[in-house]
Amino acid sequence: MNLALFDLDNTLLAGDSDFEWAQFLISRGVVDRELQEAKNRQFYEQYKAGTLDIQAFLAFQLQPLARHPRAELDAWHAEYMERHIRPIMTAKAKALVAEHLAAGDVCVVVTATNSFVTGPIAREFGIPHLIGAIPAVDVGNGAFSGAPTGVPSFQGGKIVRVEQWLEAQGLWWGSFANTSFYSDSHNDLPLMQRVKTPVAVDPDDKLRAHATEMGWKIISLR
Repeated sequence: MNLALFDLDNTLLAGDSDFEWAQFLISRGVVDRELQEAKNRQFYEQYKAGTLDIQAFLAFQLQPLARHPRAELDAWHAEYMERHIRPIMTAKAKALVAEHLAAGDVCVVVTATNSFVTGPIAREFGIPHLIGAIPAVDVGNGAFSGAPTGVPSFQGGKIVRVEQWLEAQGLWWGSFANTSFYSDSHNDLPLMQRVKTPVAVDPDDKLRAHATEMGWKIISLR
């Protein structure tokens, strides 16, 4: 039995699901374009530099969820999937996932983006398991509070969340003959260094340099 972990944004997707969700909300007039795009640029520069304050980022990104009923958000998400996400699900990414699933590998999306946005995307790929940032929710009515909860699945937090998930399944790293992780970002180096087979996917400059130095496989899904 093998374990295949996949980053989502700019890895399986030829784009960023959080950014696309913001663009969708802007197009509906739900959030202010100027403010949203300015904050997104700021957070993205921090992300590229490896200095992103993930709690501040999640608090900003989750606020719009708290202002609307869950049924309305779910209806919007279906439209968002059709307009913004399916066009950036590449044939190569679908084929890679299908190959792992056909081999009987345990497949998991591990992403810093929140689970409301990414859950349906993982399912669209046919991946049964998701580890994402968790938006706090009222279990009675499904309403979001606008705040994150738990350990963010970002940088070293991805290892924490994967190991919590494995423990909940009655598994550990040694349960698998091989463990792999596909990612585009140097922010994912902690988890890439934890698995047996790290794979750099259309990597950023820092990850490409590290992958080349370490002799890791580098692929493109574009």
